[in-house]
Amino acid sequence: MTVEATQLGKVAVLMGGLSAEREISLLSGNAVLTALKNKGVDAYGVDVGEDIVSDLATGNFQRVFNILHGRGGEDGTVQGLLELMNLPYTGSGVMASSIAMDKLKTKQIWRAMELPTPDFCIIDSEQTCITALETLSLPLIIKPVLEGSSIGMSKVETEEELIPAWKFAQECGGTVIAEKWVVGKEYTAAILDDQVLPMIRLETSHKFYDYDAKYESNDTKYICPSELDAKHEAKYSVMAQQAFDAVGASGWGRVDFMVDENDSPWLIEVNTVPGMTSHSLVPMAAKESGISFDDLTFKILLMANCEHCS
Repeated sequence: MTVEATQLGKVAVLMGGLSAEREISLLSGNAVLTALKNKGVDAYGVDVGEDIVSDLATGNFQRVFNILHGRGGEDGTVQGLLELMNLPYTGSGVMASSIAMDKLKTKQIWRAMELPTPDFCIIDSEQTCITALETLSLPLIIKPVLEGSSIGMSKVETEEELIPAWKFAQECGGTVIAEKWVVGKEYTAAILDDQVLPMIRLETSHKFYDYDAKYESNDTKYICPSELDAKHEAKYSVMAQQAFDAVGASGWGRVDFMVDENDSPWLIEVNTVPGMTSHSLVPMAAKESGISFDDLTFKILLMANCEHCS
């Protein structure tokens, strides 16, 4: 059955927010807002702040396109609010959003399900930094587990860099992990309504695919199609869907992974509210599948759900 834009009612596009990824969310949100309006949707941008409850209540919205990145928007917090307000919203539910935002919990679940992810150690003191160094060896990647867009992350190539990298990650708050560095190629798999879209291979001149490489650099390369052969693309697609399902994610999202020099894949993270900017990967993969940006946003909106809505 074809659903017309007018049947979707008044739509709030949640963007901005209070996280470290606010500026990227505003870019994504405005792109989504324009696309939905192009499709004839009665959509309105809502910059999420401390008055979000009253903003949603007085706005008389019928559903929500959530394009908030990072804490407060991608971690189950706003999803719980929308459940309480009986408002259908895009993307994963409360539990999946909370798990996927936590890189440590995600990796622990993958390990329990025997899905491949790089070895890691929790670091919470200078002594545990030394233990991680002895256990994992150099190079390492240091990550705050509750941030996205590579915020707070550092590649550590010498022993002298380790403690400063840990302290830098600590500034983000929450748990910090040291993860074994994977030498190889970086890929991402966009998922839309239980379909894995054509994969993208990323190449950057930076030490890793950091914030600047993602959003500001003009020399980052996106290879789509990824140049994987059909056998490997199919194999990695199954793995990506398993990784996505393992945390309970639904609707749409993105799974990032590395492939080492032995062609072994290593899962890195799940993004439940990926970027929708000019540099973003899900729109790129959708385009390769013949799905325009406007159609992509409309498809995501059609999947808006609410676990406890009547």
